[in-house]
Amino acid sequence: QVQLVESGGGLVQTGGSLRLSCAASGRIFSINAVGWYRQALGKQRELVAHITSDGSTNYADSVKGRFTISRDNAKNTVYLQMNSLKAEDTAVYYCAAEIRTTDWFLSNYWGQGTQVTVSS
Repeated sequence: QVQLVESGGGLVQTGGSLRLSCAASGRIFSINAVGWYRQALGKQRELVAHITSDGSTNYADSVKGRFTISRDNAKNTVYLQMNSLKAEDTAVYYCAAEIRTTDWFLSNYWGQGTQVTVSS
């Protein structure tokens, strides 16, 4: 009923930038909080950035000042602007959202992930 699709990943050099997108589609009534997570090889998945329905944001200490999360409610899309990328930002990035469907069902949904590789 609901799909989240991430895009925008790729290979970038240290210091470069990427913008990830997370587009939701399907029988959506409303999208509440959305988070961007990442999982590096051999490590646990971690929360990178989070945005509430009213636009409040918070970030992991490791990305503060470099990453910016934003949302376009008209497009059901959340973005993650990543600047000053470092090798340690290399990971698969996932978005997750709490979504209420048109039949009033509330649940958390995950995208399939997009690879970000930062080369030094």
